[in-house]
Amino acid sequence: MMVQTHTLSNGLRIIHRHFPSEISYCGVVVNTGTRDEYPGEYGMAHLVEHMLFKGTQKRKAHHIANRMENVGGELNAYTTKEETFFYSAFLEEYFSRAAELLSDILFHSEFAPHQIEREREVILDEINSYNDSPSELIYDDFENMVFTGHEIGHYVLGDPASLQSFDRESIVRFVKRQYQPKEMVFFSFGKTPFERVIRHVEQFFTVTPEIVPVKERMVPRLFSPRTDHLSKNTAQSHVMMGRNTFSMHHPGKYALYLLNNILGGGNMSSRLNVSLREKHGLAYNVESSVTFYTDTGLFAIYFACDPKNRAQCIRLMLKEIDRIKETVLTPMQLSLAKRQWKGQLGIASENNENNALGMAKNYLHFNRYTSLDELFSTIDAITSREITEVANELFSSPLFELSYA
Repeated sequence: MMVQTHTLSNGLRIIHRHFPSEISYCGVVVNTGTRDEYPGEYGMAHLVEHMLFKGTQKRKAHHIANRMENVGGELNAYTTKEETFFYSAFLEEYFSRAAELLSDILFHSEFAPHQIEREREVILDEINSYNDSPSELIYDDFENMVFTGHEIGHYVLGDPASLQSFDRESIVRFVKRQYQPKEMVFFSFGKTPFERVIRHVEQFFTVTPEIVPVKERMVPRLFSPRTDHLSKNTAQSHVMMGRNTFSMHHPGKYALYLLNNILGGGNMSSRLNVSLREKHGLAYNVESSVTFYTDTGLFAIYFACDPKNRAQCIRLMLKEIDRIKETVLTPMQLSLAKRQWKGQLGIASENNENNALGMAKNYLHFNRYTSLDELFSTIDAITSREITEVANELFSSPLFELSYA
């Protein structure tokens, strides 16, 4: 599929992928997230994401909500540690409507004090709801544990104390600092001609806000592994083990992705699932995951089990780690692992919303687009030795461990 790019005079980058569908997607990804908050701002990025839907100079909150819904479209947003996404899905004929609305909320939001109060309560309820879900909460608690003292090591939702301190002035200050066109990518996925995409983006996004220095990101230091056990009054023991690893720019990231898929990725035949669940019947849910950031990463293994089986599950997990460190994959094992991962990627590529969001993130951080064929070629080139080397590098020191009981 053809991918085209353009940059406006104010630094905003545009990427468009032509796709012959009646449904189009467009949005803006902002190069700011939780790690771009100073102490005292924890939760600000997520609050701003909410507040941009609560009224602009010409629209009230219900006008924003109805603008795309009235034509059958959708308007969504989410915040991560390094990005904030705002995007819309719609029938292609409403491209101009979606682009104008995105521009309005990004550059003309009012941040009314009464709306801040209302949204603060909504997020406090969201925090309480999250605290009631240990299988989700442990992922954030573990990441915060691994990156203690670093800007990645705090919650996307923030905490009640910091949320109570935010006012309109602090929100406007954060937006002015972080929401600059040069820190944004406008993305489009659909059959709208690229010339029309550029024309509408130039019409709605050619703004020249005051230039304020963006917060400089702090490169992570080395971390010392530790073990924490927290009392959460849960029926099961929830356990996570892992450590920090390399960044999205590291050449070994694809070998680590493949290793993760073999060890505990989202498939029933992963080694951890076969061992802990199928062979020994000790855990219903066991999985590994890898998260890459611009200058670091996180590898983690999660399982939930009866408290009396916790120690045995850890022994079996460590046994599988030793096996992948010490035994090089056979050509057949490597071929099967690659075929499985490529199949998962191929199925995922049928979701055009994910395609649009992935394209935007890739262009934001790499200033290029990686096609599925390019990705398949990279996977095909991975060797068994690379996987063994990555496994030994990753598991060369003790792991962090966090458990709920």
